[in-house]
Amino acid sequence: MNATLTARLDEWRHRVEQELDRWLPAETVVPGRLHAAQRYSVLGPGKRIRPALAYATAETLGVPLDHVDAAASAVELIHAYSLVHDDLPAMDDDDLRRGRPTCHKAFDEATAILAGDSLQVLAFKLLASHPGLPPDPQVRVRLIEILADASGTAGMAGGQALDLAAEGRSLTLEEIEQVHSLKTGALIRASILMAAHCAPGLDAAGRASLGEVGAKVGLAFQVQDDILDIEGDAALIGKPVGSAAARAMPTSPAVAGLAAAHERVRELHAGAAEILARHGWADGPLADLAHWLLTRRH
Repeated sequence: MNATLTARLDEWRHRVEQELDRWLPAETVVPGRLHAAQRYSVLGPGKRIRPALAYATAETLGVPLDHVDAAASAVELIHAYSLVHDDLPAMDDDDLRRGRPTCHKAFDEATAILAGDSLQVLAFKLLASHPGLPPDPQVRVRLIEILADASGTAGMAGGQALDLAAEGRSLTLEEIEQVHSLKTGALIRASILMAAHCAPGLDAAGRASLGEVGAKVGLAFQVQDDILDIEGDAALIGKPVGSAAARAMPTSPAVAGLAAAHERVRELHAGAAEILARHGWADGPLADLAHWLLTRRH
């Protein structure tokens, strides 16, 4: 990663964390335990990749960052809620998340369920009422629609349902990519697309192209994760390698082989880069961030 991108990632992370801290209720406000669980789940360690994609898209398009603070914060709230629920005993049953106890272990299962529910609602409150968004109410409605589609049965929740149903089963590569595109890719695509809708001068063709970029980056991001689960350094990726295999979860490398999985990431990366270049965005922050995400070692 080049020094400029490292600095931008730090700035974007700091920016969205300030926004999240501002919008999350204080632990001293009733119900304090629920608010503490919200803040624990959202403000803990994290790369803030989805907000970074929103900010990188905004900078690429010349959109002021305060116009996408709501989108960046909302997508991170949805991501955080999904992790809280994914960790529950009824789903992945994980005790640790990012090196510390999961929400239901730090608090309790009921509080974790409510924390996830309320974080999801807060995401849409931000899109409805954040003062930094463009003044056109149609933009707010479109952002709400994009995030709802990416979070529901046609996106993340649907992908998680397919993922749970796939445990211990044999899937085709096409079926695995469908799970990846919904469970992981949909929110990554939404991060880019919401920022694109905050750019008043961008036409429908430009927004559609950025949606394609988001879909390619989102799928490649998960394939790269699956590769790192096999050949990554546990100290760098922050979790034990081989966790997917231990849970008998079908992955692209397991079905197609490591070489084919690497080639698929390169193919998707090249496709995203070609679209960005076609629109004159090849040298922008979004292209730099996409390149790092798809070549990262952690």
